[in-house]
Amino acid sequence: MRAIRLHEHGGPEVLRHDEVPVPEPGPGEVLVRVHAVGVNPPDWYLRGGLTSVPGEPDSTISLPVIPGTDVSGVVEAVAADVTGLAVGDEVFGLLRFPSFDGRAYAEYVAARASDLARKPAGVDHVHAAGAPMAGLTAWQFLIDVGHDHPSLFQEERHRPTALGPGTTVVVNGAAGGVGHFAVQLAKWKGAQVVAVASGAHEAFLTGLGADRFIDYTTSRPEDLVHDADLVLDTVGGPRSSRFLRTLKRGGAHFPVFLGEFDDEEVAKLGVTVSTAQVRSDGAQLAELGRLLDAGTVRVEIDSTYALADARAAHERAARGHIRGKIVLTVAP
Repeated sequence: MRAIRLHEHGGPEVLRHDEVPVPEPGPGEVLVRVHAVGVNPPDWYLRGGLTSVPGEPDSTISLPVIPGTDVSGVVEAVAADVTGLAVGDEVFGLLRFPSFDGRAYAEYVAARASDLARKPAGVDHVHAAGAPMAGLTAWQFLIDVGHDHPSLFQEERHRPTALGPGTTVVVNGAAGGVGHFAVQLAKWKGAQVVAVASGAHEAFLTGLGADRFIDYTTSRPEDLVHDADLVLDTVGGPRSSRFLRTLKRGGAHFPVFLGEFDDEEVAKLGVTVSTAQVRSDGAQLAELGRLLDAGTVRVEIDSTYALADARAAHERAARGHIRGKIVLTVAP
C-alpha cells in the first residue's frame, strides 16, 4: 500500500510517499480501508520532532513513522475478538490518541475497534474524517470528559460547565477546527454564543448559530463582553488571560492550547481555569455522529488534498487562517 512516512523530522518537505506493507489487525482491532484522513496539529508536531505526547511517556515512537490520527473508511478485516463491527461497515475515528501512533496517512490502517464509530450515513468520508479530533476535543471540553485520566497540566479533573438557556459562551478562534464545533455544540445545548475570529469569518459563524460576532482584528473582546459563564479559547498563548475579564464571578476559562495565567488574578476575579487532554472515544464519537447525521452539527472543510500531496496540506496549515478542517483523500 501507499503511505506517507517521516524518515526525518523537519518541514513539510520531509513527508515522503512510500510503499509499505498492509498492516495486520491485532487483538481488539480492525483493518480499515482508508477513504479520507483529517490533518491535525499533532501531525505537524510529530513532523517537527515531538515524538511523545506530554504526560504520555509510553507513546514515544521512532522513525520511520506514518503520521495521522483522524480517519474515515470501510472495515476490510476484523480480529477474532472484535464484536459490533463487520467487514463492509463504514467507520470513522480518532486513532490511539493521545499518542503519535495513529498511522492514518495510509491506504490501510489497523485501528482499535473501541476508537471507532459507524460513519453517519448522511455524511461523506471527507467530512467524517474532519470530525474526530476537533469534534471530540470540543465535546470533552464542553459536554463530557468521558475519562478520569489526570492531566499533566493540573491536579484537578476537568469538569465541563453546565450549558443551557441563560448561559453565555465565548469561543475564541471560533472558525477553526475545534472552534466551529464548539460554537455548534454550545448552541445545541441552548447557550448564547459569542464567536471571536477575523472579520472574514463573520457570515460563516453566524450561519453556524453564533449569536454575536467579534472581529478580533478591529475590537478587543475583553472590552466588549462581560459576565460570560465560559470562555473556550482554542488559540491560547500569552494573550489568553485577557479573556478572564469577560467572565462573571464563578465563570470558567478553558484553554485548549496552554495560556499564561496569574494565579492571583484568577483568584481575585473568582474564576477558574481548567484544561483537558482529548482522548480517543468511539462511544462519544457515535453521539457526535448522530448530531452530524441529523444536521445539528456540520463539519466545515477548508481544503482537500490527495494523500500523495500531504506536503501541500501541511503547507496550507502553516499559512494559518484555516476555516474548519484540512483533509487528505485516498482513492478507493
